[in-house]
Amino acid sequence: MLPDMPMDLFRSEEMQLVQLIIPAEAAHNTIAHLGEIGLLQFRDLNPDKSPFQRTYANQVKRCGEMARKLRYFKDQSVKAGILPSSPAPLDKDFDLDDLEIKLAELEAELLEINANAEKLLRSRNELNELQLVLEKMDAAVHQREFEEASSGREITSDTALLLEQEMVSDPGKQMRLGFVTGLVPKVKAATFERILFRATRGNMYLKQEELDEPVVDPATAEEVEKVVFVVFFAGERARTKIMKICEAFGANRYPFPEDPQKQRQMHSEVIARLSELQTTIDAGNRHRDSLLNNISYQIENWASLVRREKAIYHILNQLSIDVTRKCLLAEAWCPVYAKSEIQDALHRAVTMSKADVGTIFQTIRSGESPPTYFKTNKFTVAFQGIIDAYGMARYREANPGVFTIITFPFLFAVMFGDWGHGILMLLASLWLVKNERKLGSQKLGDIMEMVYGGRYLILLMSIFSIYTGFIYNEFFAVAFDFAIFGGSAYTCRSPDCGDAASAGLVKTGNTYLFGVDPGGRAHAQSCPF
Repeated sequence: MLPDMPMDLFRSEEMQLVQLIIPAEAAHNTIAHLGEIGLLQFRDLNPDKSPFQRTYANQVKRCGEMARKLRYFKDQSVKAGILPSSPAPLDKDFDLDDLEIKLAELEAELLEINANAEKLLRSRNELNELQLVLEKMDAAVHQREFEEASSGREITSDTALLLEQEMVSDPGKQMRLGFVTGLVPKVKAATFERILFRATRGNMYLKQEELDEPVVDPATAEEVEKVVFVVFFAGERARTKIMKICEAFGANRYPFPEDPQKQRQMHSEVIARLSELQTTIDAGNRHRDSLLNNISYQIENWASLVRREKAIYHILNQLSIDVTRKCLLAEAWCPVYAKSEIQDALHRAVTMSKADVGTIFQTIRSGESPPTYFKTNKFTVAFQGIIDAYGMARYREANPGVFTIITFPFLFAVMFGDWGHGILMLLASLWLVKNERKLGSQKLGDIMEMVYGGRYLILLMSIFSIYTGFIYNEFFAVAFDFAIFGGSAYTCRSPDCGDAASAGLVKTGNTYLFGVDPGGRAHAQSCPF
């Protein structure tokens, strides 16, 4: 059954300016109870003060910090693929101070878990790259040229240019070729090779092997296509230059033993460490998911509590504090009819706070124009929202929202006009209306929340669409010949009369009783709409 629509909807409610003198010990509960009824619009009595100079600025800052922590928890839950759970009931004695302590503990624990996980993932990615280096460079490093160089073959200044300037002065000195192994991004490989050649004046040998699949970079934790390389050189100066070039190009260097036996031993150790790291990472992920699951049961209640407290302190910052700091002065606009309801809320707040004196409620005169307030319900709120989106009416001005209840669905139906689609809309809106209590207590998401809020609007649009659909004779864009309306008044003049013919229809019966005649609707000579 649709809720009653008050006649006051034709004009905005009569408003009055009231003054509240609230005891300091009951201020918080008073604003909380007044906020629940939502019938007052407070005036800012501290316009000259910045937000940081107000009395409850620290409390607002605390609420903002807690809101940040809750957003962090939500982001972590989304990354972990944990869906929000049905909120569990919150303990009535659980206040903002308790929540602040709990959120700080949970954030510290979650940050520690993430920091440890990041270190473990970085170590695992480094070991993965080291494993690739050991596998790809095994053949390259132990080719015949390298074996001859590493076996103690003497290199003098007369044989090649692999000596640096300081080695030329001692041509009889024996040397061994050094090498550096690692991985460099594939997009930088060509430039990397050119810079190495120029920096060493060609006194180096570079061997590269492309990887079949992208690898996760230890520094950025992103998948990158890389190339495994080994650079042979002679001399400490060449080593220093090559090291600096590797750092500049973001190349990750890894040790590579010359002895094949040590290579196999290192490869086995790397595989064992990778297995241990993966086990530790999995255990950490399970612990993190368990923590986030426990948070998800209460995060909606916590977020609601933080928003509520922040709104309360925001209003308290608009109040004027007495010199003795024993009471607060507030001024607000409220509907005239809500006076008794506001006084009841003030009485409950004082009783809950156990204050010695009650809140003083009195009406004051003002030369200002009162704000516009329309009392709405679940049926009229969607229509009033459409009007308010275009502009707010002046105080006590006629409200076009009442007329919109009929005109908006009808104009939509004039455009939509299909009783087949209208039936689908009608079924959907009836389901929303039938389950409004259940859906109203759930978090539906942005789109579904908007559809749920306009369920009665959609209901009327579907009814009007069915009506205009019968007029247009549209059922999923198909014309119907209803026998109850007498049937089509037109028939084809000859057997070869088709849908594409502009002529050939002859009126043989009575005019179609309701809507567009299906005979004329199906031919090219039908009237366009």
